[in-house]
Amino acid sequence: MTSDANCQLWAARAQALLRIVAGYVFLLHGCSKLFHVPHVAYFDNLQLFSLMGLAGVIEVVAGILLILGLFTRIAAFIASGEMAFAYFMGHVGGGGHALLPILNGGEAAVLYCFIFLFLAAAGGGAWSLDAARRKA
Repeated sequence: MTSDANCQLWAARAQALLRIVAGYVFLLHGCSKLFHVPHVAYFDNLQLFSLMGLAGVIEVVAGILLILGLFTRIAAFIASGEMAFAYFMGHVGGGGHALLPILNGGEAAVLYCFIFLFLAAAGGGAWSLDAARRKA
């Protein structure tokens, strides 16, 4: 196996690991909102039919799909949009720090947004149900 082919093999695996880990952490956010596991006191009185409730539903569904690598591009695109929306709704405010996420607390939202945007463009990589469906 050539060095370039070896790098491509490991790149697809690293991409899959990024997808799985990002999906898992995203799923945890949704589970904490909807099912209170893990418990986050901030979400104790969350209403399902609210923006935060909708975010929780998106996080659970997209998180599961991303972990499995099923409909990766669509799930990642929707998750990326949710994170962009979360950033501009929750972190860009009156402080004038729209382009400084380290000052407005939006680093995680920005990183999620661009990780998911990457996965929407690149796909799930190795170890995904999408790849298994293509081979079948």
